[in-house]
Amino acid sequence: MVRELAITLYLSVFRAVFIIFKQLPQKTKTTFVASFGENVLYTVKELEKQTNEEVVILKTSHCKTDFGSARLTLNFKASNLADWIRSVYHLATCEKVFVDNYFGFLAATAFKSNVQCIQLWHAAGAIKQFGLKDPVIQGRTLRAYQRFKKVYRQFDKVVVGSERMSSIFRESFNLSDNRILRTGIPRTDFFFDEVAKKNVQKTLVEEYPVINEKKVILYAPTYRDGSLNSAELELNINKMYQELKDKYVLFLRLHPAVNGEFQNKYPGFVVNVSSYHNMNHLLIVTDLLITDYSSIPFEFSLLDKPMAFFAYDLDQYTLDKGFWKAYEDLVPGPIAKNTPDLIDIIENETYDMDRIRSFAFRWNEYSQGRSSEQLIKAIYTEEKHYEVVNESVKS
Repeated sequence: MVRELAITLYLSVFRAVFIIFKQLPQKTKTTFVASFGENVLYTVKELEKQTNEEVVILKTSHCKTDFGSARLTLNFKASNLADWIRSVYHLATCEKVFVDNYFGFLAATAFKSNVQCIQLWHAAGAIKQFGLKDPVIQGRTLRAYQRFKKVYRQFDKVVVGSERMSSIFRESFNLSDNRILRTGIPRTDFFFDEVAKKNVQKTLVEEYPVINEKKVILYAPTYRDGSLNSAELELNINKMYQELKDKYVLFLRLHPAVNGEFQNKYPGFVVNVSSYHNMNHLLIVTDLLITDYSSIPFEFSLLDKPMAFFAYDLDQYTLDKGFWKAYEDLVPGPIAKNTPDLIDIIENETYDMDRIRSFAFRWNEYSQGRSSEQLIKAIYTEEKHYEVVNESVKS
């Protein structure tokens, strides 16, 4: 009840400020709202390459991406009142809005009729259910459910990298097919850029020389509700150290809430990369990915490297979150529910590379190295061509 009251109050204030700014002249401008940031960064770079469009980036407190000092970047949070007010102004006076997550403010936003809102969702694929299919919403109020639907109705276009993800978005956001934009995921362009990958590899080796000495295991678990005050990992690092220290180094990518309390007892074996700004860069130097229910495998599969899944709480997670199909059928690698089984998978290298390649093709069919370019052409260049043709027909 308290949560709903706080949300209602915030949205009421947002709506009032937005309505005031909406009376001002509209600008030839695109506003980006970034929670994760990498898709936004690739899209902005391509937009600047193809057009002279003014760009404003509204950055939430969770976003780690550095957009550079040359771009207008504002802190989009109510605690920074000056930036927040400027942010609402830019949302109310722009022609296009890109978002990369669910943002509740969209439920209180009545854009001008010619404004386009494009969803640059932060995940290239989906293992667990979300949106209107998320089992968690069954415990929310009717008001909250209606708010979710209002947010999803704002999406004029949703960018996808595969037909499978297209189907998931249609169900999750209750969208018609004509709102799906099949241009590929912008940040996956990185995996097709050999020069960029080599530069990243060089930089990371300089920062972490152990990369050249041992194979890199990257452990990136999904953040779990209720783990805010716990730094305990279900992965037995002591046992991993005893069995794997001679051949491997373990990179840890933890949620900020967990990372703050994590104590590294094996600095020669464990490298905490939780604060590193770009996950895709870390994937370049990773020899084996270990995760559970995250979306990282969808992009990692483009590198044609093995992965394993440490799903120690699979039964409970299935009840709490739900999957799009049976977990065993979704993930392209062996599943372990305890550390000894995981070590056995690593030592015996029981990976199925053919399955990983099939997984990569299925989930990245539209992400083939030109996604950013195709997205900007679809939203800006082709739109302008359509307008020119329409004007000539009218005249």
